[in-house]
Amino acid sequence: MERAEVVASLILSAHALARIAAQDAGNEAPSAQWRVLSILENSAPVRIGDLARAARTTQPGTTRLVGELERTGLVARASDPQDSRATLVTITAQGRQALEDWRVELRTTLAPRFADVSDDDWLALERAADLLRTHSTER
Repeated sequence: MERAEVVASLILSAHALARIAAQDAGNEAPSAQWRVLSILENSAPVRIGDLARAARTTQPGTTRLVGELERTGLVARASDPQDSRATLVTITAQGRQALEDWRVELRTTLAPRFADVSDDDWLALERAADLLRTHSTER
């Protein structure tokens, strides 16, 4: 398998595992919710348009999602002090906790699928995870 194929395979497999974990756990929250909260987790307040671009969704869709997340207390919106027409979004403590709970749910749900992985294969998976994390930072 060529390098580009390996990377694509890893990405597709990761998406499939996330879908399987959400289905197996019965988690009905849209994946866009977790994507938006993950983006906000390590960001300063983000404008809706920038958040939409980062989440690869439309601005109206992101506006609706942020409204839902705000109603449930997972994010907060505020006017941008430098441009009153723009809205800034931040993750709340409740949003951080929901994101952490979701990650625990994913780990717990997927753990049985990896119970038979050898120590050598675990090391390979850890190395792959490190490489993906290193190369997935925005440039």
